[in-house]
Amino acid sequence: MTASANGLPTPARARRPATLARAITAELVERIVLGVHPPGTPLPPEPALGEAFGVSRTVIREAVKILQEKGLVQVRQGAGTIVTAPVMWDMLDEVVLRATIATDESLAILDDLVATRRVLESDMAHVAARVAGDEALATLRELVERMDELVDDPLAYAEVDHAFHDTIMRTGGNRLARGVVRALESQVVNTARYLGRADRALCVASNQGHRRIHERIAAHDPEGAGVAMFDHITEAWLVRRGGPDAPVRLQR
Repeated sequence: MTASANGLPTPARARRPATLARAITAELVERIVLGVHPPGTPLPPEPALGEAFGVSRTVIREAVKILQEKGLVQVRQGAGTIVTAPVMWDMLDEVVLRATIATDESLAILDDLVATRRVLESDMAHVAARVAGDEALATLRELVERMDELVDDPLAYAEVDHAFHDTIMRTGGNRLARGVVRALESQVVNTARYLGRADRALCVASNQGHRRIHERIAAHDPEGAGVAMFDHITEAWLVRRGGPDAPVRLQR
């Protein structure tokens, strides 16, 4: 048994509807993202959904409430529960983002993720170049040197790569921006389409970008650090992404 808000154990029968509602919500999110329930159309009525999922109307109401919170539906008097347009969806919501990434064969959502990440991280690198002290600079230098040693081990290299970027974000001090980047990356950290192939040549090229970023931060060159970070994130993704041309949303 788990503890409730007042510190008392929560009976399993009380937890079960909430757990079922979350599971049904995830299924309905995937259906909406896939277009099984297109924007502007109503979801099936509560009795039909309850029968389809084998749960009570109470559970379905809770699931619909969660969908509303995520921006995927609106309940309209006399019209039912209407699926909203994608522009209304909460794309930072873990369930919505995961479903969108999993079902988007065009890579557009990953392009958007990279475009968002490079804007935020380039700004944090800009700030880091102004405020970085000896300790942060020494850490970045050690991480770059460690990545040079790990170019033949892509998995270990990736862990140090993550630490390098996180050190810059923490040095920049923008907790909100760092939180957004970490939330976005948590959805793609094990996604093959985002990670691409892993080999020595890519690690070598990637660390050249890291070295340029470190050099600009160590030189206390905010503009140079921001540009170096922006270019590094863009170039690394385009190599992993493949294809002859950069998509329009990534061109500058």
